[in-house]
Amino acid sequence: MRHDPMMAILANLLERVDGLADERGHLSVSRLRDELDQVRHLSRAYHIDSVESLACTLESALSLQGMGPVVLSYLDLIRDAIAAQMPRADIIPLSIATKPMVSARPSISL
Repeated sequence: MRHDPMMAILANLLERVDGLADERGHLSVSRLRDELDQVRHLSRAYHIDSVESLACTLESALSLQGMGPVVLSYLDLIRDAIAAQMPRADIIPLSIATKPMVSARPSISL
């Protein structure tokens, strides 16, 4: 199987955005700006224009409004823009938790 560098970049961006969303209440505005700057730079370097544009817009919103509810909305939009660049089979929704299947029939052991 061949390693696709673009998939590695997209996965890295996805991890960064998900990490920001998870730590939103614990991050300072300056750290959030730094992380968004990294997302924007990576997106620009690999020509992922939709992600770059959203990251830039969120950086501007942070400058004007600071931390607020708009941050999570933008992070969701950025995540969607990254996911749009990935093949459909590689996107795993975060809301799905893996649970063992429970059989409706009782198991019979012999």
